[in-house]
Amino acid sequence: MKQIYIIRHGETELNRQGIVQGRGINADLNDLGRAQAEAFYQTYKDVGFDKIYTSALKRTWQTVQKFIDSELPWERLSGLDELAWGVWEGKPNTEEAREAFRTMLQCWQEGNYTAHFEGGESVQDVYERLKQPMEVLMTRPEEQKVLLCMHGRAMRVFLCLLLGKPLSEMTEFPHQNTVLYKMGFEDGKFTVLEFNSAVHLDGLVIG
Repeated sequence: MKQIYIIRHGETELNRQGIVQGRGINADLNDLGRAQAEAFYQTYKDVGFDKIYTSALKRTWQTVQKFIDSELPWERLSGLDELAWGVWEGKPNTEEAREAFRTMLQCWQEGNYTAHFEGGESVQDVYERLKQPMEVLMTRPEEQKVLLCMHGRAMRVFLCLLLGKPLSEMTEFPHQNTVLYKMGFEDGKFTVLEFNSAVHLDGLVIG
């Protein structure tokens, strides 16, 4: 069985402030994000990954930098990028912003998957572009253990895609920074081996 370790990137300063980044903001990890990345590395450095995939945004490859530094093959797939939130990217976390997001999330929950903010993407757009990374995972049998680092909303969409679930069930996949979903792939089918695992963060002091 092929094993795919899917993690969300470490914390950025905008994450800490509750500000949406999306596809258009290419932020660095903050001190906590780097500590989360180190904790993940120390826990999983001996897995023996064959390949690393990240999005085209640096917060993902900064999270797995130590694996990359160990000279593992690494490929950036822009299909793994975060959903573009358009006009709301980088805006302060105000009540107006929170209300706009609540309304949009409600639209998606009710099955209106093409709803999107001005200048941004819908979850259906992200679902469609994630089909290319899924195809990559399905058609490279020589890569038996894969580490894939991506983004919160895109990760929820990806898990729906891999498991054949409707996008209205995205909320069933909780996540925090560097949380792990370990997936199996066998006989053309993806399964969940570990769900929302954060064991690597247990000893981490969050200051």
